Amino acid sequence: MKISMLGAALATMVISGAAQADDPRLSVAMLQPPRSGLSPLSDDAFKLSRWSTAETLIRLDAGGTPQPLLATAWQRLDDSTWRFDIRKGVKFHDGTGLTPERVAASLNAAINAVPKPRILDGVEMAVEFDDEAVIVRTGADDPLVPNRLSSPQMAIFAKRAYGDNGVVVPTNAGTGPFVLTEINGVTSAHLDRFEDYWGQRAKLAGIDADYVGDGTARGAALRTGTAQIVEAVPVSQAALIDTDLIHEVPMPRTNTLYVNTAKGPLTDPGLRSAVRQAVDRGTILRTVYEGRADEARGLLGPALPWADGLRSPVSYPAASSPDGTRITLGTFTDRAELPEVAVLVSQALTEAGFVVEQDVREYAHIEADMLAGTFDLFILSRATVLDSGDPVSYMVSDFSCEGSFNISQLCDPAVDAALETAARTEPGQARQQAIITAESAIMATGAAIPILHERVIQGEAAGVADAMRDPRERMLITEHTTFAP
Repeated sequence: MKISMLGAALATMVISGAAQADDPRLSVAMLQPPRSGLSPLSDDAFKLSRWSTAETLIRLDAGGTPQPLLATAWQRLDDSTWRFDIRKGVKFHDGTGLTPERVAASLNAAINAVPKPRILDGVEMAVEFDDEAVIVRTGADDPLVPNRLSSPQMAIFAKRAYGDNGVVVPTNAGTGPFVLTEINGVTSAHLDRFEDYWGQRAKLAGIDADYVGDGTARGAALRTGTAQIVEAVPVSQAALIDTDLIHEVPMPRTNTLYVNTAKGPLTDPGLRSAVRQAVDRGTILRTVYEGRADEARGLLGPALPWADGLRSPVSYPAASSPDGTRITLGTFTDRAELPEVAVLVSQALTEAGFVVEQDVREYAHIEADMLAGTFDLFILSRATVLDSGDPVSYMVSDFSCEGSFNISQLCDPAVDAALETAARTEPGQARQQAIITAESAIMATGAAIPILHERVIQGEAAGVADAMRDPRERMLITEHTTFAP
């Protein structure tokens, strides 16, 4: 087990006595090491966001609604033009000031990056500036521009961060309450409180983060007090830890049984209903996930708290008798729980009267057949909210006629019309209702049978206060995080 900085930080707390009690540091065991040297233009941006060292123009609230951060206000000037007023009095960690010009340069660096940040896939965007604001122009009508600018990959950095050949180094260059002072490769990172933060002064003196890929080691770090916060405690370890230290956070990820609607026996809506009735969600939840997941009532789970309250019952066709119908069921081994789910689904379908052939491979070896519609059924763990905090892009990708990830081979005019309406609707309650209307249209086709919604288990030592338990995994430690007296 390799937790050197965590142990050193804990020792410092003990040796320093009262001074450290007043200004404590916090030790964190992170799930994965950086993939790209903590470049904010990669998925490493989410670490910078979780440490509150990098900030974006916009942040999302629990419902996914944009809120001010480095932008104080914004206005949609026309279908393709937005104006964002930039907060005054903000300093970067190197002491330089935040300006509209600097914001535009950061955003344009992301727009022109190769590869482009995932949030900008398929999006044409350009940014200009004046004395007070930045002007964002898109190539098409896009009501999700504020949501896109909330992505950690669109964080704003000082000029010093940007080097040659697109390299971005985030040390001493963000605007958050903690300044990233050390990057120790794939081993650890060190952050200190930023005394000139524009918002509330951080309660912690700093953060010491170790990357601990082994789940058993992360569980041990929490049990022994070596780490005060631990990402992604494995289910097998959770049972060994004091329940008061374990916090289950719903994830925007749904385990779904995709049903081939274009070819094979399940083009019959009645047989699709028979499949849906046969799936025993409760058994899967109890046995494979040991109760640490949520039974699905729709495509969108409790990580989107507004979804369930907007739903109405879905009307399905009457089920047909399987009567020995032969079907193929596929999944992959990369997620250890999915083959176990496939076994239980296969058993349930067999008992219902189907004859089931399973095909389980590594994802790299099965993806092409999955997307080509080779299988009658396919089990997939799918993220339902991508970087924008909005599920429409996932629904379009998976269930529209032109969807690039359309495992179900679905092409339904009613579904496409509902998705188009949702995509055009401004963020807010009206968009949420349009999304649930689209979900209902998808569910009614029988193209997808959601099984359960996953959770992530976050460990917090006794006394840790105000750590964030964020389903989107954007926030973890903030200026409010501390140790209770």
